[in-house]
Amino acid sequence: MIKQEIRKPKVQKRHQSLRVKLSGTAEFPRLAVYRSTKHIYAQLIDDVNKVTIASSSSNDKDLREKLSHGGNIEAAKLVGTTIAQKAKKAGVECVVFDRGGFLYHGRVQALADAAREAGLQF
Repeated sequence: MIKQEIRKPKVQKRHQSLRVKLSGTAEFPRLAVYRSTKHIYAQLIDDVNKVTIASSSSNDKDLREKLSHGGNIEAAKLVGTTIAQKAKKAGVECVVFDRGGFLYHGRVQALADAAREAGLQF
């Protein structure tokens, strides 16, 4: 078996148990994080109206030029600051953090810390 075949169901199970407790609203949207081996993605989601308010990823055109590789901590920090800036433009200051079933360390933690430093509260 490939290592990813063992890990992916565990991540999905953790994410399902988290999503029972977490929900985003217009006042407090959900900051959902997804990381792959090559990139990291962040979205602000209003679950009540089923709308994505803002999104950012290491695969965006403007960020791709600044990064040598999208799957490292440097990329996660940059995505965290850009999602916080986009949230400020949309009028959002407080969010609910959804780590997406991933453990809170490494790239996920770097993204969260950068978003906090840029002004998001969670």
